Amino acid sequence: MHEYPITKRIIEISQEHANKYNAKEVKQINLVVGDYSGYVASSIELYFGIIAEGTLCENAKLNIKRIKPMLKCNECDMLFERKPFSFECPSCGGQGSPTKIGHEFYIESIEI
Repeated sequence: MHEYPITKRIIEISQEHANKYNAKEVKQINLVVGDYSGYVASSIELYFGIIAEGTLCENAKLNIKRIKPMLKCNECDMLFERKPFSFECPSCGGQGSPTKIGHEFYIESIEI
């Protein structure tokens, strides 16, 4: 449910951008969403179609690039995706630690 207000804000930001450049419509919004960001990409897509009606974003294409969380090996510094129930590095067998990769949430670009 918390995707509703964030989707509304994405549309507001996109409209502000379009208005700044006197554009008649927003054509495309490119969003980056990490799997650990706390937001569900499919919910954002659902709300976008509803909230965008009657706005400059009504016909805009919403592209969402999902970022998978990565661990960093404490031994060899390799970044890797965690396997279920394991923090083991697939390269050297060392233990991985959490990183900030996968927590991203931002508008990458807006095309008008």
